[in-house]
Amino acid sequence: MTTQRRSYEAGHKPKCLVIVDASADWDRAVYYSSRWAKRIGGGVVMLHVIETEEQNQQWLGVADIMRAEAHENANAALDRAAGRANGIAAITPERVIREGDATEQILDVIEQDVDIAMLVLSASPGAEGPGPLTTMLAKTVGTFPIPVVIVPGDLGDSDLDALS
Repeated sequence: MTTQRRSYEAGHKPKCLVIVDASADWDRAVYYSSRWAKRIGGGVVMLHVIETEEQNQQWLGVADIMRAEAHENANAALDRAAGRANGIAAITPERVIREGDATEQILDVIEQDVDIAMLVLSASPGAEGPGPLTTMLAKTVGTFPIPVVIVPGDLGDSDLDALS
């Protein structure tokens, strides 16, 4: 069951959800989203998903250390992305860190926030393909409850200014 979007109702404001990960092209999605939010008076929600693997109980202490490091890295990535968004459009994005399967976590964040109106991803322009997250989500994008915008990684700032 998908929650009805309320992005444009009185008392609400539209937001876009941006995935900030270890890829080199997340900046394009942040740039586009920040410009879009500034133009329409909306907001940006930045999500970093920490993929978890089954952890052997015997190594729980090591797993705790690895989890703490993953959260430090997630916060550092979100700091960089939030700084970029603020520099682009003078906005302060919301920040979310989740653990688990990326698709499940993205869908849950969308379900929990009725103001999220679109998911913005970036695609690497390199020969290796659009990136693992974009490739993975492309298989399920037809079932998403909101539009998905994929920003080509080779578009420059002026190109994105014209589109957002």
